[in-house]
Amino acid sequence: MTSYKLSTFEKVGFGAGDMAVNVVISSMMLIITFFYTDIFGLKPTDMALMFLLVRVMDAVTDPLMGLITDKYKSRWGRYRPYFLFLSVPFGLSVFLTFSTPDADYNLKLAWAYSTYIFVTLMFTAVTIPYISLIGVLTDDPKERLSANGYRLFFAKVAAFLVTIIVPMLASADYWQGDKALGYQVAMGLMSVMAVALFLFCFFATTERLEHQVDKKPLKEQFSLLLKNDQWLVLCGVCVLGTIGYVVRGSVALYYAKYYLGGDGTVQSMFLSTGVGAAILAMVASTWITKKYCKVKLFRFSQMAVGVLSVLMFVLVDPGDLWLAFVMFFLVSFVVDLHAPIFWSAIAEAVDYGQSKTGKRVAGLSFGGISFCQKAGMGLAGGMVGLLLAFFDYVPDQVQSDKSLMGIALMLTIIPGLFHYLVGALMKRYRITDLEYQRLLSELEVSRTVPPAPDDTETVKMVTGV
Repeated sequence: MTSYKLSTFEKVGFGAGDMAVNVVISSMMLIITFFYTDIFGLKPTDMALMFLLVRVMDAVTDPLMGLITDKYKSRWGRYRPYFLFLSVPFGLSVFLTFSTPDADYNLKLAWAYSTYIFVTLMFTAVTIPYISLIGVLTDDPKERLSANGYRLFFAKVAAFLVTIIVPMLASADYWQGDKALGYQVAMGLMSVMAVALFLFCFFATTERLEHQVDKKPLKEQFSLLLKNDQWLVLCGVCVLGTIGYVVRGSVALYYAKYYLGGDGTVQSMFLSTGVGAAILAMVASTWITKKYCKVKLFRFSQMAVGVLSVLMFVLVDPGDLWLAFVMFFLVSFVVDLHAPIFWSAIAEAVDYGQSKTGKRVAGLSFGGISFCQKAGMGLAGGMVGLLLAFFDYVPDQVQSDKSLMGIALMLTIIPGLFHYLVGALMKRYRITDLEYQRLLSELEVSRTVPPAPDDTETVKMVTGV
């Protein structure tokens, strides 16, 4: 078994790809809900329906993209070419999504649907290859975990830039009160950055491993995935965890503006506090997993988030800035301790499935996880829109006690419940580092032993036909 070590430069290049991806993810999780209701002018119920309907499309596009990456390979590799050729369309889709047309409500709603579909398609087209890339850079689990530590660190840097630059630039005096123009310019800058980062990822990384892709019908691949119990656990974890993360992130701006009574600067600082805590969590997770079981860290950190969320709801009163910032930092730090582990676990679950069934399903595995993530994002976005309407939220107005309580619940107890369920589900995940080394040894042995001839080949050998 060859164990490939990655240079620091290549890990940085790999991380640059996720930094580009997170221009969209951070915007979708932290800004877009607030943008649609308070800047673009969508009704919360219309926004909720759009999030839910567009995500249905992912049930087709994500597995399809996974199959495409399995089927086609170029001279640059199987996954990297998508960063080269789709980086510009990806950046354009982000810019258009955060552009507000001067039109009546129905035309604006049509624009929102069309641009949201566009950015979703572009997100799929670059994200499926990206999350698959780690599996062909190295087969060393420690190197994969380290590379994912870099990746998630840079992802949080992107989120940090989005949370600082976008709210503050959008509310600057340059636009003479036109926040829609401010958001368009700010996200335009983020789009240019994303294009440059994807190109850097393309040139800085090398695909070293070539997994044999079985030519299996789609139905058979789905059947094999359903037999991979560890992959199914990760699917459930991805949906539940994404819902919790997106609900909290989507309502953070509302919480800072209305519950804490903060201006644009306070709103930006509140979001960046959460992202800064997540960046520190990336570093801490990489250090902790050198001495502590990664599966246990994953499980117990998510259950702890549930407890911390309840404490934040009980202890923080409206306008209590200091305590709110401290509690939000703690919740954001603990919730992201699991992130490097999760993204390494996907590649390991693919190898687990191969060891269990003798057949490898990579593209559809990564495509399925991406679908779970976006399904969680869609469900969370729809949930936030419906809850805002249920709690009688009115954009850019003084909120009622009912609305303030709802906003507080959506930042704390509601997402905390989903994270606690993630921790409970992780009890079923069994691929520790020791178990994964055993799996790799089994796979290496299977590669050196020639396959037994099937019945047809036996007949040919005996009869000479």
